[in-house]
Amino acid sequence: MTDTLPTAAAVSARTHLRVTQPRVVISEWTKFRSLRSTAFTLLAAVALMIGLGALFTAIAAGQPSGLDPGQTAVSTSLTGTFFAQLAIGVLGVLLISGEYSTGMIRSSLTVVPRRLPMLWGKIAVFTGVVFVTMLIASVAAFFVGQALLSGQRMDAALSDPGALRSVVGAALYMSAAGVTALAFGALLRNTAAAITTFVAVFFVIPPLTLLLPASLTDHFVQYLPSSIGSVLTGGTPGDDSLAPWTGFGVLCGYAAVVIGFAAWRLRRADA
Repeated sequence: MTDTLPTAAAVSARTHLRVTQPRVVISEWTKFRSLRSTAFTLLAAVALMIGLGALFTAIAAGQPSGLDPGQTAVSTSLTGTFFAQLAIGVLGVLLISGEYSTGMIRSSLTVVPRRLPMLWGKIAVFTGVVFVTMLIASVAAFFVGQALLSGQRMDAALSDPGALRSVVGAALYMSAAGVTALAFGALLRNTAAAITTFVAVFFVIPPLTLLLPASLTDHFVQYLPSSIGSVLTGGTPGDDSLAPWTGFGVLCGYAAVVIGFAAWRLRRADA
């Protein structure tokens, strides 16, 4: 009678090759750092964060009237956040839509048949890299901006109330925006459609609300991502603005909803 029991070596091999979430994260990190678009878009985001922050701060420092209403020394130096988020959003979309466009997603899902661990791995790698990178960039933008403002005695210190929270908040804001873009990519599975949706939500809709009567916009404008980002990066809050961490929670809620739909489609629809 043939012995059908698995050998110890076979059991050991299967255990060694078992798919686990940490191994999926390592795999996604390998794919993430091997993409040429990763370095280019992160460098573009850092350049926009520091360069445009310095440009707008220099303009503000040269104005006889000083800072505009609603601006602070901290928020002015972090103005580049709202331009850098475009590069971060594009990176988030490409991280997963690129696999759909090349067909590599089939290989990824063959290795990770349960599917969702692949999505969680991408989100974990992306969030970690973006937060660390943009935190360094926001700290640099802050100090460059304050150096430009110091000649007019308008500068702030990192130890001032709200300054450190704003610097960290800028990195958190871009991380949440990028994860939302990644979720759009996973949901729509098309690079152009996902980037267009991200741009519409974060760049197009906010200024369009200015065309509506104030009686309408007063009830929802504080929930827009741009309004939340303005408060998170140290801008002077309006009467109806959300508190910084409340706004960040709302932003994370938006991301969670889109991720939920993306996870549902990933489980139910074919690649």
